[in-house]
Amino acid sequence: MEAVGKSVCVTGAGGFIASWLVKLLLCRGQYKVRGTVRDPGASKNAHLKVLEGAGERLQLVKADLLDYSSVASAIAGCEGVFHVASPVPSGRSSNPEVEVIGPAVTGTTNVLKACYEAKVGRVVVVSSCAAVYANPNYPKGKVFDEDCWSDEAYCRKNEDWYFVSKTLAEREAFAYAAKTGLDVVTICPSLVFGPLMQPTVNSSSKIILKYFTGDRETVENILRNMVDVRDVADALLLAYEKPEASGRYICSSHAIKVADMINILKTLYPSYPYPKNFVEDDDNSVYSSEKLQKLGWSFKPIEESLRDTVESYKAFGILN
Repeated sequence: MEAVGKSVCVTGAGGFIASWLVKLLLCRGQYKVRGTVRDPGASKNAHLKVLEGAGERLQLVKADLLDYSSVASAIAGCEGVFHVASPVPSGRSSNPEVEVIGPAVTGTTNVLKACYEAKVGRVVVVSSCAAVYANPNYPKGKVFDEDCWSDEAYCRKNEDWYFVSKTLAEREAFAYAAKTGLDVVTICPSLVFGPLMQPTVNSSSKIILKYFTGDRETVENILRNMVDVRDVADALLLAYEKPEASGRYICSSHAIKVADMINILKTLYPSYPYPKNFVEDDDNSVYSSEKLQKLGWSFKPIEESLRDTVESYKAFGILN
């Protein structure tokens, strides 16, 4: 898919993953990027406008994923689309169908329909490992791969609405592709961490930040499957540019126990009041990114990712 001045669209361009993807696309020099945001003038999108190449090749457009006409006009004329936007609930949802599940599925459907109408060459959809591993019948200790899907009924019973939304939206994407012939590839990241480009703290960053605050002496020593946000951006571009990419790809680089992660952080940043006690947890789910690595994906060492993450928190005053 070699071309110069190729127009691509990134939905939810101001988000954590999308911001790094926009930066990567602009760095490549060959892409014109159209990013959808709720409000192009909002200060939370200012970090995008100062990126190298943004003046010439980045256009932020107002779009609401639940409003088909605004999605269609954002996607018109684009050769490729990265559908990154998806609602992430910050707490318990009082009306999950309306607040989380509906927007995720309808938003995805609107994007795919607009892509089909605009004759887009390939759509790369960001799903999640939340759509992969929540299945009570899966054999304990067996590695999760792309054939694994979360059990919708089980997720509903547990009120894991985000899991339901990602599972249904990804299934919808493949159903639409099968029906229309649209070229759809999905990427399922595990817990995404890494440096922030803007001072907004996203949901996954909050998970890491809580280890620094000193308000918890004891934490669960769970196995966290993690991936650097910059490696996710690389995976998305790879899935778009490699003609042989197809189906879904798990994107997870490190399976690490919380105690081991805190030990790394202690070595790098000894002065913070980290948790002292760990309660063992027997959930040792691990994901395989072998399919993605065969496509040519590689990832950063966890020490580098953790250091860059903390440095960004410090730079934005989040740790002060």
